Amino acid sequence: MMDLKLALKVDDLDNVATIFANDITDGTAVEVRDKKGNMEEIVVHGDVPYGHKIALCDIAKGEKIMKYGECIGAASQPIHKGDYVHVHNLEALRGRGDL
Repeated sequence: MMDLKLALKVDDLDNVATIFANDITDGTAVEVRDKKGNMEEIVVHGDVPYGHKIALCDIAKGEKIMKYGECIGAASQPIHKGDYVHVHNLEALRGRGDL
């Protein structure tokens, strides 16, 4: 039996899930679960460290990134379902001074 590769979607508004597994590499399928017990398998694009995020759907450039029901930033480029979401494609909206 394979080890379960798990990611959690914490809030209904979230468009990213947090990875709770090690050795997530490009092409790995992870099981995304939400608090209602719904499950969806998503194939990950890129190598994603434990505790980091993947996109649950396609996210357009400029669209808000939602985690724990809160906006944590905006997509700095188009993000595809399963992509690793981190500083390379996420722009923080807090503390920039121009908002």
